[in-house]
Amino acid sequence: MTTRERLNQRNARIGRTARVAVTAVASATILACSSGTQPAASAPAPVPSAPVAAARPTPYPVFETPAFKRAVDRGTRTHTGEPGPKYWTQYARYALRAELDPKDKRLTGDARARYQNRSPDTLRFVAVQLYQNLFAPGAARNVEVPPTNGMTLSRVSAQGRPLPQLRDVDASVQPGFQIEGTIAWIRLPTPLPPGSDADFEFSWEYTIPPDGAPRSGTDGEVFMISYWYPQFAVYDDVTGWQTDWYMGNAEFYMDYADYDVALTVPAGWLIGATGQLKNAAEVLTPETRQRLAEARRTPEVVHVVTEADRAPGRSTTTGTGGKVTWLFEAHNVRDFAWGTSDKYLWDATRADSATINAFYRPSRIEWAWDQSARYARHAIEFLSGFLWPYPYPQMTALDGVVSCSGMEYPMITCIGGQRDTLGLYSVIVHEFGHMWFPMQVGSDEKRHAWQDEGLTRFNQAQAMRSFFGGYDLERIVRDAYLGFARTGDEVELMRHGDLYPVGTPAYSVASYQKMATNLVALRALLGDDVFMQAYREYGRRWIGKHPTEYDFFNTFNEVSKRDLSWFWRTWFYETWTLDQAIAGVDVRGDSATVTVEDRGLAPMPVRLAITRQGASAVERREIPVDVWLRGDRRAILRVAASPKIMKVEIDPENAFPDIDRTNNRWGR
Repeated sequence: MTTRERLNQRNARIGRTARVAVTAVASATILACSSGTQPAASAPAPVPSAPVAAARPTPYPVFETPAFKRAVDRGTRTHTGEPGPKYWTQYARYALRAELDPKDKRLTGDARARYQNRSPDTLRFVAVQLYQNLFAPGAARNVEVPPTNGMTLSRVSAQGRPLPQLRDVDASVQPGFQIEGTIAWIRLPTPLPPGSDADFEFSWEYTIPPDGAPRSGTDGEVFMISYWYPQFAVYDDVTGWQTDWYMGNAEFYMDYADYDVALTVPAGWLIGATGQLKNAAEVLTPETRQRLAEARRTPEVVHVVTEADRAPGRSTTTGTGGKVTWLFEAHNVRDFAWGTSDKYLWDATRADSATINAFYRPSRIEWAWDQSARYARHAIEFLSGFLWPYPYPQMTALDGVVSCSGMEYPMITCIGGQRDTLGLYSVIVHEFGHMWFPMQVGSDEKRHAWQDEGLTRFNQAQAMRSFFGGYDLERIVRDAYLGFARTGDEVELMRHGDLYPVGTPAYSVASYQKMATNLVALRALLGDDVFMQAYREYGRRWIGKHPTEYDFFNTFNEVSKRDLSWFWRTWFYETWTLDQAIAGVDVRGDSATVTVEDRGLAPMPVRLAITRQGASAVERREIPVDVWLRGDRRAILRVAASPKIMKVEIDPENAFPDIDRTNNRWGR
């Protein structure tokens, strides 16, 4: 066993102990899951006065972890935010076969999987995720779930050799596997050297949990099947094996793979899934195929399956023995998920080169689901222009169980619960936004949820402003963040998703609302053009890879050519709040002094707007952030007294999240 593997196993044991400490089950909300203000022209340096009595913290630099530093030394990462010349990711190929029995709510599956070791390390163990064990009796979790028996593995084979289940894989020297929570540790018969492959086989089954299961389940009409097969855990260049248990709240970290999937369901049932359908002629009737082909040729929405078509022989073929097997294929994606029902209608259209699908029940028409394909088309087209082109062949919106809320998977999202037009478009564009982060830019959602949720909330806001003609989601999320910050219960962004306090909105506020607000502030700080250049460059660099927080920070530093350490420390690692105030305006002779105080702990530049009598334009001045970074609490800005000053206001565009705007204005 290598030193690295010993450390990984030791860390897993330490993490296991920590997880037991938070096993207490509590209710928690499962969240799936424009033009900014340009920087003001530089003004003469303000004259600082003596600082007020209260001392203020000065943000210290962001320090890299030893693990990240080692990755830089090995050449897999850089200090500029680019992947290093020796960067690598692991890869896998899955051949999955599964059958759903809707009556017994039972799924049985078999898998053949090839794991490619592209790392420079020899692996003696391989870790496999068994996410369904979240529902097993006695499982460590931090949300309430409807219990099942978890996933039952009836066969595990590695490198052509059947493996027994071991009591203690650490103590054993024989090949085998041990299940710890949602992780199966497999000791390989033969160590896997760099550049080689290992073949695995699995057979398993589990009961589909009822509605109430996070991100999946059945309500008796639809089945959302997710996290349903043994999946290789991530082995990366910074952490090694990332084997944090799935506990229900924090989401996922996944490697990329190719999928060849066969799904057997009763005839007449429709399936929406990751990837492309490969055997349409064997599954769909000629009329259904004709309508689907029409949808791929036109931007109009086509009703592929109507209420009159929902039966074997009308929507689908009759199959064999009353069953139909659907074949799907997906390349270079991080997961495979699917949903199925015999109640679905099917609408389709296209967005650029991608087919857009919407599967929903007739009862959902009153919730605007008959418009869902149109909403989906706009979401893909807008985000492709705002970020970079959508790369996949199709995208599907699926009416699912309530507990899906909104949950993303490659090329498919499950949406549950009653919604109106605003709510349905909102969740569609948010979940579709995840096709960029983290489906393409594969960050670790468990440890840094802000890297996908906060970015996606920000992108969602831009799309909603476009679709609804000025709808201001940026303001709504900023107000949500500030409202919670005023309670004193805020928790920093840089916290593992399973370690936020339960029963409070701390996780969602930090990961979604505050991070989106941070991006709005960063856009104002850098200007639209530089911000978007850095934002897209971060994405481009890390498509198909695993960026850490440092890669995000370093990319913005490098592209903007600015050291933004103070910004990262303030808004990501701390819960400091911004409170800038105009303490007074004093006119003496031909000169006026504007006194500005920084009463909070978060330093930011001060953007001043001065309105003068009879002037057609507002005068703009800025106090640079450096004044506060050196510890001052008060700054004085001298300006001309004439024409008469009528009003002085800090940040009238609300670009920065000031916690108390009652003191941001002087005059009328």
